[in-house]
Amino acid sequence: MHNFTLSMPTKIFFGKSQIDVLGEQIKNHSGTKVLICYGSNRIKESGLLDTITNLLYENNIAYCELSGIQPNPRIRSVRKGIEICRENDVDFILAVGGGSIIDCAKTIAAGVFHDGDPWDFFTDKAKVTDALPIATVLTLAATGSEMNGNAVITNVEAVNKKALRTSMIIPAFSILDPEYTYTVPKYHTAAGTADIMSHVFEQYFSTPEDIFIQTQLAEAILKTTIKYGPVALKEPENYEARANLLFAGTLALNDLLSFGLDGDWAVHVIEHAISAISDLTHGVGLAILTPPWMRYVLDENNVEKLCNLSVNVFEIPSGNNKMEIARQGIDKLQSFFASLEIPARLSEVGIKEDQLEQIAKIAAPSDTIGSFKELNYNDVLEILKTAL
Repeated sequence: MHNFTLSMPTKIFFGKSQIDVLGEQIKNHSGTKVLICYGSNRIKESGLLDTITNLLYENNIAYCELSGIQPNPRIRSVRKGIEICRENDVDFILAVGGGSIIDCAKTIAAGVFHDGDPWDFFTDKAKVTDALPIATVLTLAATGSEMNGNAVITNVEAVNKKALRTSMIIPAFSILDPEYTYTVPKYHTAAGTADIMSHVFEQYFSTPEDIFIQTQLAEAILKTTIKYGPVALKEPENYEARANLLFAGTLALNDLLSFGLDGDWAVHVIEHAISAISDLTHGVGLAILTPPWMRYVLDENNVEKLCNLSVNVFEIPSGNNKMEIARQGIDKLQSFFASLEIPARLSEVGIKEDQLEQIAKIAAPSDTIGSFKELNYNDVLEILKTAL
């Protein structure tokens, strides 16, 4: 286990009616003028936006809005948000929605203090030096962005989707009320479940390998999503299922599973390249790519970890033929994604064979990706071909 420093500064308010703390908490962080960031009209139709604005009014907190933030959030939304913040002297940012909304809000918070274009943060032309305080009201179990310093943004013009990571954009607090996820459609509930699992996989398949406690935690989160994902699809207002999925998403990517080890993240890099050119839902892309990636990296050097996944998570009987056990676990994972009605192949979501080389070049332009097994351009291309 590597040395590490543990800091989890986000305060989590989990459960029913926790929205009531919103005004007080914003004032605790000296917020007087808030930018509310959100995407679709779903939070208006559910009454959540009215609840939030009423709480702000009751606490004498002014606000302005940035709406229409898309899945795979665009850099143009970030630019617009920065402009609104500067014009209105915004001193606090509130993201209401899922990971896309939160990632956009985080980048806005950092971009307010940058003289250049916010895309500079994603191309290593600039470092984040400061950021406005951020809070989130989560409405989707998926990315874990409510408790980490990560943000992923798409630049349509540059045909790229890249990640930013800095402690300066970790939310000050996040409100997680499972009831706010009741209206999430089946498709996005399924995609969110796959997203949570992928975050766990990217840390589970890691180096150094023998970190017992993180391995046990990771397997518990995977089993939680496998148990409650299907329940949430069948019973969208099942509080227990929604609550377990919601907190699983937070635990999957708040650094708890990554302290002391190196993650892999190759599947995420490849999926970012795909959604940069196709606008594919992130969790769907991850679900399509993960089984082919597992089959491609499986060899005698790493069979133990894949075998353990099969036995401990997918309940494949243990035995002497570890390669076969590992393959059975991969098959069971693919069957689970199919049971959530997630597409199984890239061709099903509109990816064409003549796009694969472009995707591979975006994912691995000149260097290798991944650490569990390093992949170059040719490796990525082969995975894409098997996933097509």
